[in-house]
Order: sequence, then C-alpha cells, then structure tokens
Amino acid sequence: MGSYSLSETLKSVHALVLTKVFYPGARLIRRPFHIRGRKHLSFGQGFTTGYSCRFDLDNESASGDAGEIRLILGKNCKIGDNVHIVASERVTIGDDCLMASKIFISDTSHGEYGHEDAADPSEAPDERKLITRPVTIGHQVWIGENAVILPGVTIGDGAVIGANALVNKDVPAGAIVGGIPAKVLKQWNPQTKVWEKV
Repeated sequence: MGSYSLSETLKSVHALVLTKVFYPGARLIRRPFHIRGRKHLSFGQGFTTGYSCRFDLDNESASGDAGEIRLILGKNCKIGDNVHIVASERVTIGDDCLMASKIFISDTSHGEYGHEDAADPSEAPDERKLITRPVTIGHQVWIGENAVILPGVTIGDGAVIGANALVNKDVPAGAIVGGIPAKVLKQWNPQTKVWEKV
C-alpha cells in the first residue's frame, strides 16, 4: 500500500482532532460526516468511519421514545466511505464488524408490501404508513461493497455479506451470503475449520 499524500494526511489529522473533541472514544470519524439525531447514537471504543457517511436517526414519525438510542455500534466497528444507515426504531451492530463502502442499512420502509395490509400504489410513497422492524448485525460480521440490509433482518456472528448482496432474510452465524436476494453460499464448519459450500 502506498503512503498518504500530504493533503490526505492533513485531512486525517483534522478529522482526528474533531473526533477527539466531538466523539470521545471513537478512533476516527472522517469528514464530511452527516448525522441527524446525534442523541440517538451509541458507539463503542475504536469506532471508525470513512468519508461521507450518513446516519438518519431522527425520524419522529416512527414508533418509540423520542430520546431513545436507535443506532448502537459495538467496539472497534469500522465503516467505509458513503455508508448510509437509517434507524427509526433500532439498528444494532456488534463488536469488531467491518463494512466496505456504499452500504445501505435500514430498519424502515414506506409502506407494507406483499401482505394483507399492503400499501396502496395510488398513494404517494412518502405518504404511506412508515413500517419499522429492528435490524441486528452480530459480532465479527464483514459486509461487502454496495450491500443492502433491509428491515427486520438479523445477521449472525461471523457472517460475511458479499458485495452487491440484497439481504432481506436472516443470515445464520458463520455463513457467507451473496446475490439478489442474498442466499447462503458457504457455511463455516467449526469442526473441520473449513468454509463448506451449501
């Protein structure tokens, strides 16, 4: 890996100073960093972001207490550039997670689809009832570039989410998933210490 340019080094030093002042306990939050609803954020020691991350946590039309924590990030959680997280009810991300860039995680949808009380398509999307379902991501999870995690999903410890995956169902611990929608491709076998094809 090459070394950083002078301008990149200065940006990092500036971001480091601002991190220590405004987000004590975090390792490095690169700027720009967009957050709506700072009071709804909790993060563990060593939290790091890339550039242009966006956290939307202040949706008062959603269920829940106006002052409650909606986004919980575990210790040593490392997030790449342009990651967008929407937490109107609850998104929990475990310790030692690694996320690439351009990931979208949301616990919220404008309307219900595929059920008896489905949203009416003649209604404007932003006027449809806001539906929230918590998202839980376990410890030591690795999420690849451009992945999308939809409301109501639970991802088990040690799982790997492939690049460009659309995760709309739960992912077992120790699974590698990929595709649209995401399917289990491999599963870690703790006895043989091998990722086995499914």
